[in-house]
Amino acid sequence: MKPQRALPFLRVPPFPGAKVRTLQSVAGASALPSDTAAKCIELLRAQRVGGTYWGAQPTLPDRYLLVEASEAPGQNVTEPIVRWDTGVDEFDPWHMLAGATAFVGDPNSEAAIVAALLQVPLFRSGGEPVPVEAGLTDPLAVRLPSAVVNPFSGKPMELSELIELSGHWRRLIDANRSIGAAVGFAFWKQAHVAPLLWGGGDQVEFKEPASPAPGQAVAVWRVKAAPATIRRLERRGVPLIDVEDGFLRSAGLGADCVPPLSIVADRLGAYFDHQAPSELEGLLETGRFDSALLARAKRLRETIVVAGLGKYERGAPPLERPAGGRCTLLVTGQVEDDRSVLTGGLGLTNLEVLQRARADAPDAHIIYKPHPDVEAGHRTGAIAASATAQLADQVAADQPIAALLDMVDGVHVNSSLSGFEALLRGKAVTVHGVPFYAGWGLTIDRGPVPARRTRRLSLDELVAATLLLYPRYLDPLTGLPCPAEIVVERLCAAQPNSTGLLVASRRLQGKLRRGLRRLVA
Repeated sequence: MKPQRALPFLRVPPFPGAKVRTLQSVAGASALPSDTAAKCIELLRAQRVGGTYWGAQPTLPDRYLLVEASEAPGQNVTEPIVRWDTGVDEFDPWHMLAGATAFVGDPNSEAAIVAALLQVPLFRSGGEPVPVEAGLTDPLAVRLPSAVVNPFSGKPMELSELIELSGHWRRLIDANRSIGAAVGFAFWKQAHVAPLLWGGGDQVEFKEPASPAPGQAVAVWRVKAAPATIRRLERRGVPLIDVEDGFLRSAGLGADCVPPLSIVADRLGAYFDHQAPSELEGLLETGRFDSALLARAKRLRETIVVAGLGKYERGAPPLERPAGGRCTLLVTGQVEDDRSVLTGGLGLTNLEVLQRARADAPDAHIIYKPHPDVEAGHRTGAIAASATAQLADQVAADQPIAALLDMVDGVHVNSSLSGFEALLRGKAVTVHGVPFYAGWGLTIDRGPVPARRTRRLSLDELVAATLLLYPRYLDPLTGLPCPAEIVVERLCAAQPNSTGLLVASRRLQGKLRRGLRRLVA
């Protein structure tokens, strides 16, 4: 019988809905030079990738001898024996071998490669030792190509880049291992969110779990989850993970049912609620930002600004200043009953923010931009035209936010993400609420910033935490989780969204609501 061909040591995890399942080797790629191989071995150890690293992580003793199911452990074994049927049980080999005193198995197997990487002694059946080199160098050289095709760009990528990408996938999967269910997610979001919540086993079920296992967490989109469901989960002591849209969301409105390309998932609470800590606040307060990360943040920031990207839109022709050399300020509206406004925005109305901006800058040319979901007729927060006319010199309902930010001298916001987008462009930002980017020395703060925020950050440190480390991104072409740069690239190249039946019906609904508002105004 012909022996089964060994799988590549590095491969794509089976993310739900992914369109790319395998990696292609670059044709004619040469063998790995010895210095490159040594570097890649260190990277593999650091990132803990290779084999089925997304596999299950069963509870293990503190010390044990790991024995492949078909092998004999040998004589005089004093530790507990843990047997692993590598042909049946899809476990994470790094987890299985991390505490092992030795591994008894096939020296050409994936498990043996991981054992050698972790410097776990390797033995053949019956107790014959295998030199470390035989358990690592030869099998690894066969299973690691020197270059593969980048699944996102289709261009060659070096092995070190593949290891870094695999490490990115590993961190996401490990962060999701406790998630067993998700509630409050609209049906049109679920397929796009599922890969970003996947923890390596079964797919996340988008319904309340009947009987959550001990320690099992539930991802929650709170604004859409039934309050009774949240209360039941809290009474059971189920850990809840707050999920929200990411800061680079899509080329289209969430209210139009355009699914997100990024989300944030926070185990401490909502990032926009200043009354309690969040994982994002922790990153900003104590995170470490090395030079490589800051260089990435700078490049990403510059790309976003040049492309004119915002949370819902991209690119627009530059705008002329309407008031010449006169100070020009932008005031952005928000959805007034949104959680981010009721918490981080202190419940201020759009009218109150506009009034504050005018009082702060009586001689400025003030442009007011309503929130697109409000303007589309889906959400609350409209200001009467008569009130707007008294306070603002201009209403910019149709101009893209990025073009407006480029043109003005500064912005006044409650807790809007447009304040963060203005910071990316080097603009003066006055915040009347307490958004996540307030209190770090980059904004003019009029709200009660928590005493927890003591650090002074550079702009690129803020960008690194907010856009690179905190969110999760999904590549719309491959269906694979990806780094932020890939989503930015896709948004820069995106064509205008085609209007499907669901989007068209939502837009018609919004027009009807706007018409009714005019009738009763």
